[in-house]
Amino acid sequence: MKTTPETNSTLPDDKSPVLRPALVLFLVLSLVTGLLYPLLVTGVAQAVFPHQANGSLVQRDGQTMGSELIGQPFSLPGHFWSRPSATGPMAYNAAASGGSNLGPSHPALTEAVQARIAALRAADPGNTAPVPVDLVTASASGLDPHISLAAARYQVARVARVRSLPAEQVNALVDQHTEGAWLGFMGEARVNVLALNLALDAQAKP
Repeated sequence: MKTTPETNSTLPDDKSPVLRPALVLFLVLSLVTGLLYPLLVTGVAQAVFPHQANGSLVQRDGQTMGSELIGQPFSLPGHFWSRPSATGPMAYNAAASGGSNLGPSHPALTEAVQARIAALRAADPGNTAPVPVDLVTASASGLDPHISLAAARYQVARVARVRSLPAEQVNALVDQHTEGAWLGFMGEARVNVLALNLALDAQAKP
């Protein structure tokens, strides 16, 4: 210890024992939170929820077709189309999740929506029903794997015609792949586009 001339009080010297406990605590917490806890959580996830822990991947004939959690583009008229994506530099880029950030009055958004409506109308000229909003607007993440039940129903006639299938059969597939609201009351009914298109491909090629 040393004293100051002014007050004659004692102060801790430069070799205070505080440093060692601080370093020990830092190392222990780094070990627990940076290594042991992640290993524990990963081990439990792999044991209890292996499918989800590994990305909820969808396999078909030994080939990975995608993930239940990440949307992907479909453009063939015999497929159900996904919700638009505004991620860059390509659509449905899981490494760059995000929306367009365009306001509702922005001319670029208006042009994009009009172009998407035109594409839907051109692919199914006889369909005069209102276009569901989620078929022409991107989500905040740009990665939605689902579309609304209304968006799926809107596309049934086109898909059925292109595949030469009865509309009732295609509607039945939509029903089979419709997921209800979470816990029965949160959100709305939705359809996983990848799962639905894989089911279609298993019946008839587009």
